Amino acid sequence: MYLGIDLGTSEVKLVLLNDQGTVVAGSGVKLDISRPHPGWSEQDPEAWWGATVAAAARLRAEHPQAWGRVRAIGLSGQMHGAVLLDAAGAVLRPAILWNDTRSATECAEMMAAMPSLPGIAGNLAMPGFTAPKLAWVAKHEPALFARVAKVLLPKDYLRYRLSGTFVGEMSDAAGTLWLDVAGRRWSDGLLKLTGLDTSHMPSLVEGSAPSGEVRDDVATAWGLSRGVVVAGGGGDNAASAVGIGAVRPGEGFVSLGTSGVVFVVNDRFRPNPSSAVHAFCHAVPGRWHQMSVMLSAASSLAWVTKLTGAGGEAELLARMEALPEATHVAAPLFLPYLSGERTPHNDANARGVLFGLTHDTDAGALAYSVLEGVAFGMRDGVEALRAAGTEVGRLAVVGGGARSAFWVQLHADLFGTELVTLDGGEAGGALGAARLAWLADGASEADVCRLPPVRQVFTPDAARAARLADRYDTFGQLYRTLRPHFPPR
Repeated sequence: MYLGIDLGTSEVKLVLLNDQGTVVAGSGVKLDISRPHPGWSEQDPEAWWGATVAAAARLRAEHPQAWGRVRAIGLSGQMHGAVLLDAAGAVLRPAILWNDTRSATECAEMMAAMPSLPGIAGNLAMPGFTAPKLAWVAKHEPALFARVAKVLLPKDYLRYRLSGTFVGEMSDAAGTLWLDVAGRRWSDGLLKLTGLDTSHMPSLVEGSAPSGEVRDDVATAWGLSRGVVVAGGGGDNAASAVGIGAVRPGEGFVSLGTSGVVFVVNDRFRPNPSSAVHAFCHAVPGRWHQMSVMLSAASSLAWVTKLTGAGGEAELLARMEALPEATHVAAPLFLPYLSGERTPHNDANARGVLFGLTHDTDAGALAYSVLEGVAFGMRDGVEALRAAGTEVGRLAVVGGGARSAFWVQLHADLFGTELVTLDGGEAGGALGAARLAWLADGASEADVCRLPPVRQVFTPDAARAARLADRYDTFGQLYRTLRPHFPPR
């Protein structure tokens, strides 16, 4: 039995996977985000640990026999977050998250100081990445920065609490701007750029390799056997890819989680930062991937649900789906840049916009506008990948947004690509983390990294795409027109 732990932005999810590759059970605990200033996004690492302990206790109580057979644990999590520890291993400040935009100035300074950065790191300097966050801390919180002994990514903080070790892995480390992504090792030059060196970094393993064992006191508290292995794991997107079997070149997925991602596996490092396409290491050895990222996907749906006072996302979606399709062309256009944007704009100052409101605009129309706006933004990412030379074929859809057949079909229509949902696809990174634990326990990729059963196939509707073409063009024009007017965050 294998345990996968996925530390998301809005929830910690755990799954139990048996030796036949079947998810036996799952558990989750919600998380809150703190936004103390405009453009800031933070969480308390202690809240992550508390939520993980609570989810584990629930899973243990509901499935005691399966829980008692856990042999290895895998970790997945939100990427790019900065967890700062002092020499005693204590957290120095709230973690600065991936969707925090405060470090735009530091990004420009880093690019000016080291123009070769994208060729090493595989990416432009963007506020979402970890290194600019530390540059911001060094500038604005110098006394605290002087006390930093270790910088960990979110899931690696959970590893530290589980095993007492400071260890990271390649896929998550590739999202820091401190990694030599082709060489799969820390870059002294990139670290020096932010006043750090390798002593501040965790050691690195491959995601499918062991990184340590669960501490005896944690094993006792959690009701686990001694010697349970903790796998390297993966950043949320790389782990999600492992979860749906995307480990071979050309395979990939669309993630409709808090953020929106299109992910395609490569057999070598292929940087193309000019269009804000990311090039990262995969969570399995000898592979990399290209990825487009938009910062607000399912989080936009959560936002409009709260805005309209709907009883929940399901209720709001039901109101939206009851609208005649003919009304869609009259709905407001939505720019989904509530947290700024990455691919293809690399614009930390971009803002969310509803354009074309009338007296007839109701909650259902707003819900459609948000789903469409996110899908348009994801289409921008797909076009950036295609411009970078990536062949985008049939893709699996994962994340909470995969539960909406309407939304998945909308993406298929706009991408012009067949999409599929999978049994267990909602497990996302947690399933991938459990599979990486299975690999760390000695299993082979051929046995572990299989495509889950296909639940539903979504074939592109070219006629619908044609009907949306004018709205998509206006969506792009609206952003380009407004970009000079977005105030700095």
